Amino acid sequence: MMDAPSFEWIDADTLIWLSRQGVDALRLAEMLPIRSAKGRRAVNGYFEEGGAGRSFLVFEEAEDLIFWQPETGELATWNNRAFALGEAAIDNAATYAFGANLNILPDPLTWMRSGRDGIVVLDWRFAFDKLRDVPRIAVAEQLLPTYRKFMKPRRMPSVSVIPAKERMAA
Repeated sequence: MMDAPSFEWIDADTLIWLSRQGVDALRLAEMLPIRSAKGRRAVNGYFEEGGAGRSFLVFEEAEDLIFWQPETGELATWNNRAFALGEAAIDNAATYAFGANLNILPDPLTWMRSGRDGIVVLDWRFAFDKLRDVPRIAVAEQLLPTYRKFMKPRRMPSVSVIPAKERMAA
């Protein structure tokens, strides 16, 4: 995995912009240091560094880095291991304490506004496998059709029926 500290810290203009977008200053301070990187999102979803590219915010996950370009909404990963931004919340017992839910949010800005309370899914193909054991989920309304589409097994086994007579002969 790429070492996040090798990327620059975000500048004051970006902090001001995030604050103007509704990210609470105290919550923003808890998220620091937030890094930034210049580059682009490749066709395969990976982040490609490059000085002429756009500026992305960089978020560190346990096994990956997630890159978000605020103007375009593009999301990319460093090594394509992350399922979601804020993935640690999935297995954190405190997420579900006192009847609370795992919140599935539509984008990193909403996630930051909520104080990182929940996840932003990067690859919905893995939603069923990653979320099937979660006790309670709250889904942003605009994500509900996507959630319903992907919250089923990707593949089910082919089933044959053994007639009762054949089973007894075995």
